[in-house]
Amino acid sequence: MRIQKNRKSGFTLVEIMIVVAIIGLLAAIAIPNFVKARQTAQKNACINNLRQIDGAKEQWALENNKASGAVQTTDVAPYIKGSKMPTCPASGNYTVGDLGTSPTCTITDHVLPNS
Repeated sequence: MRIQKNRKSGFTLVEIMIVVAIIGLLAAIAIPNFVKARQTAQKNACINNLRQIDGAKEQWALENNKASGAVQTTDVAPYIKGSKMPTCPASGNYTVGDLGTSPTCTITDHVLPNS
């Protein structure tokens, strides 16, 4: 005598809904943290670029015996690694500024400390 089994293997609708709900909950927690981490990384990269520009300004001033005055982007670019002005990762624009002042970014949060 043969017993017939009609049971098919698979997941029920309730099990699938529970898994989707858990994934949704994890995504709701994780996505804002990823966005914040990305903004923090962009800010830190921009501040490091501003430090690099400031160092290039100082090196240009020492080599050209300048104590004050305006500095052009073209003057500073050769003193930056790769001879190319860095760009803000958050799409801001840099202003080199005069000697004695720190370079700035158009994004208000991106500021050199102690400036």
